[in-house]
Amino acid sequence: MIVKEEFLSKLRRYFSLNLYEVKIWTALLSRGVSTAGELSDIANVPRSRSYDVLESLEKKGFVVMKIGKPIKYLAVPPKEVVERVKKNVKSAADKQVDRLENLKNTDVVTELNSLHTQGVELIEPSDLSGSLRGRHNLYNHLELTIKNAEKTVTIMTTSQGLMRKVEGLMPVFEEVKKRGVKIRIAAPLTKESMEAAKAVKGVAEVRNTDKKARFTVVDGKEVVFMVMDDSEVHPTYDIGIWINTPFFASALEDLFELAWAAMKPIKA
Repeated sequence: MIVKEEFLSKLRRYFSLNLYEVKIWTALLSRGVSTAGELSDIANVPRSRSYDVLESLEKKGFVVMKIGKPIKYLAVPPKEVVERVKKNVKSAADKQVDRLENLKNTDVVTELNSLHTQGVELIEPSDLSGSLRGRHNLYNHLELTIKNAEKTVTIMTTSQGLMRKVEGLMPVFEEVKKRGVKIRIAAPLTKESMEAAKAVKGVAEVRNTDKKARFTVVDGKEVVFMVMDDSEVHPTYDIGIWINTPFFASALEDLFELAWAAMKPIKA
């Protein structure tokens, strides 16, 4: 049996298996039913390891052990394997989420918060900055920054950026809106982004602009701005800068205020 290394690597990533497991599994799939010894020879896996590997695959739902002598193993149909793996992943994720949720009310988080508070007190204002690599990290930090807003959230973004923010940040927009935070968003409104603008209209004021910029100012203190054009960069390579500086943030917000007055509100 010859299976390309690239294909084996894909299987390892998709199904979270080690190299011996994917080799034995694909060998069994090619035979349908086989003994551990036969699979060891076909997959080029040490015979001493093949039994452990098959036991692991059995527990994960990839194979079924047949009763009899010699012991043989039956391959579970791949479609069924996918469904089983999905259930296992979801179950494990749910358990992890529950553990983390329960962690909120423990002394562990109290101690961590205490450490963080002490650390922040020692930080110079000029040190409250950092670079954010990858759009996933950017939006995680945006969510945290906006969630802590007390008065205002000012956003300048692209049409695609508007759609991403409405899709990914709507819950946090609604949360801070209930606390009385004023949210304003300026973006080029296209046919595609207009639906997003209307969807967020209940929690934020949206206006149309023909300018291209990507930044968020919170409470006139914190700024997150992106240095790349999102239409020309892959999400993995998107880069943002976060700074906590009232001097720069308030100046940027004042400039936004001038531009905002000239922008047209969206029509109902």
